[in-house]
Amino acid sequence: MSHESLVDTDRDLRSLITVPGAEDTSGSPQEPFDRLDELDAAITEPDDDVFHTLDMQDDRRETGNQRHSLLHALVVIVTDRKDSGDQSGELVAELLAEEDFMVDAVLTVDSGRSAVRKALETAVVGGADLVVTVGGTGVGPRDKTPEATKSVLDKRIQGLSQALRSSALACNATDGGLSRGVAGVSGSTVVVNLAASRAAIRDGMATLGPLVRHVIADLNRA
Repeated sequence: MSHESLVDTDRDLRSLITVPGAEDTSGSPQEPFDRLDELDAAITEPDDDVFHTLDMQDDRRETGNQRHSLLHALVVIVTDRKDSGDQSGELVAELLAEEDFMVDAVLTVDSGRSAVRKALETAVVGGADLVVTVGGTGVGPRDKTPEATKSVLDKRIQGLSQALRSSALACNATDGGLSRGVAGVSGSTVVVNLAASRAAIRDGMATLGPLVRHVIADLNRA
């Protein structure tokens, strides 16, 4: 076939290519690329209100997820002092809030075993995810927090209490390093004993945060 014949054939084929409904005012078919240009020009960008609505939906979804993952905690201060100058409860509540826990209450109870146990049982029945006790972990005659705690636990988590003691010794929080405090699970509630000094509380909460979340996640998967 000659070169001229090939050109003529190509022209004949191109004349057959049309886009449905793509005719100009003269009735002759438009080239496909001309039709695509018209379609592209007809497409408009969404206005800013559309993007604003989508952003608001994303924000609501994120807020809902955060609310779903919110954990509840209760603080029990164990002390025989009757004065109101003890601010350890406020400190623990503040540190728990920084770890995204909602502190439902800060209770102050006597250091007797029965008082501590009653407070722990109340927290467990109330469905708290975490109970942090402060004080009563030493070797004095009135230090009964570990004994009261063990009486309500279903399982002990010795690794958690060991981590708290090791970290306390490393930061010179002596009472935390020598604490007899225990940690464990009662029902679906994690219970942890902390020593009463501010150094032990601060270090204990820094150590406790990621570890206790892991335990709570395990409980929720059960």
